[in-house]
Amino acid sequence: MTQSAKTILVVEDEPSLAIVLCEYLAQAGFQTHIIANGLDVIGWVKKHNPDLLILDLMLPNRDGLDIYRELRTFSQVPVVMATARVDEIDRLLGLELGADDYICKPYSPREVVARIKNVLRRTVEVTAQHGLRINDEQMKATFDGNELTLTPAEFRLLSFFNQHSGQVFNRDQLMQKIYADHRLVTDRTIDSHIKNLRKKLQDAAPDNEYIKSIYGVGYRFTL
Repeated sequence: MTQSAKTILVVEDEPSLAIVLCEYLAQAGFQTHIIANGLDVIGWVKKHNPDLLILDLMLPNRDGLDIYRELRTFSQVPVVMATARVDEIDRLLGLELGADDYICKPYSPREVVARIKNVLRRTVEVTAQHGLRINDEQMKATFDGNELTLTPAEFRLLSFFNQHSGQVFNRDQLMQKIYADHRLVTDRTIDSHIKNLRKKLQDAAPDNEYIKSIYGVGYRFTL
C-alpha cells in the first residue's frame, strides 16, 4: 500500500488547526477529512473506514473518550488522541484505553505527521508478520492465505491482540474487549476463548506459540 491510498480522519473543532494539519498531511501524501462535530464521527468511520484517526478529546456534542470507546466495539483502526493538557495524557494512560499514541496541543504539525507515519508503519509490520491478515470489516482472519475458522469472540480477541502485540492484558481487560455489552462472564469463559484461539493458531503454525500465559497477570500475544 502506498501512503497516497491512506486516509486520515482529523476530528478537531478548531478549524485553523485542522486545516494546517491537513495541509501537512496532504504534503506527505495522505488523503484527509475533517470532522468538527463529535456526533458525526462514528457514522463516517463506519461508512469510509479510514486508516487512522486523530481524535481530539474536547469536541462539541460528544466527548472524545465516548467516541473512542464506541469505536473499539467495531473497529481496531489506529487512533492518535489529542488533548490540550499534559496531565490529561497521564490520566488516559492510567485508563489503559489502548490508543496508539497521544499528542498535546499546541503541537507541531510536522511532528504529528511523523508520529502518524510511525503508527501506520507499526500497524503494517504487526499485521504482515508470519502471514497473519485481519479484515475487521468482514470479520475474517487468514494465516498464510488460509482462513481461520473463528467464533465472533475469538475474532475480536485476535484482532485486539494483533493491534497490541507484545502487551500483557489481564482477564478483565480482555473481557471488556470481547463483550462490548459488558455482560457478566467468568474467568473460565475467557480462559476457554484463549485456549480455543491458541489451538487454532497452533494448528495453522505448529512451531510457534503466539499466546503466552503470564503467571498471576494474564496473557500476552506476540507475533
